Amino acid sequence: MLTPPFTSLEQFSSQFSERGFAVLSPDHFANQTNLSLENLNTLKAFWDHLPRDPYLKDGGRYRYRRHASYIVRGTSLELAPHRAHWQSLDYNALHGGIERWFEPLQPELSKNQYWQQLISKITQLLDNIAPSPTWFVEAHPFRIDTSDGIGRPTPEGAHRDGVDFVAVILVDRVGVKGGETRIFEAEGSIGLRFTLQDSWSALLLNDAKMIHETTPIQPIASPGYRDTLVITFRRNSFQEPPLHHDQ
Repeated sequence: MLTPPFTSLEQFSSQFSERGFAVLSPDHFANQTNLSLENLNTLKAFWDHLPRDPYLKDGGRYRYRRHASYIVRGTSLELAPHRAHWQSLDYNALHGGIERWFEPLQPELSKNQYWQQLISKITQLLDNIAPSPTWFVEAHPFRIDTSDGIGRPTPEGAHRDGVDFVAVILVDRVGVKGGETRIFEAEGSIGLRFTLQDSWSALLLNDAKMIHETTPIQPIASPGYRDTLVITFRRNSFQEPPLHHDQ
């Protein structure tokens, strides 16, 4: 199992700008969000109440998730009206091209001080590198479980998300093996593989530069699951299906 190539806080901006990715250790992630690991750990319980993803085209029953959208301007975090998650087929050949209406966050989570601070601080961290007056942010709490044997964090395979930046945050990992993170240059030959093992370690990606995937997980204990929080950041607008105008 390969250890993640953690980035120091001093090198974060330069590495992210030059290489298109950075990996934060739990301590550094906590530092960037101005939260303690104890604060962050109080959020874990919300992952126990995620509904099953009804859109999996491989017939699997291993993925649970919710979805929320935010508009961030400076330090202002606004929860957008609940909306469908949409990606084009260019970015998600398996589940693209359809409106996926996932259940919204629990009100107790969306109003949670630590949750809101996590979203705001990560947005500000990326805005310091590539400023934008407005960020359109989508948050996806995921659980991949292994009750049926194998769970697939990225059933669509290696992909980009069609946004500017992506944060993949490991929330918890219990009783599983596998789940190796793999990232590749979109226009190049460099690739890296490692396994996020510790809660609140985080991979941040420039989505235009990097392709990413996570390998399947298998149980070594029951229950076996892998909880993550995926946050995407996009300028200009949320991803939306193309408009059809009557002639």
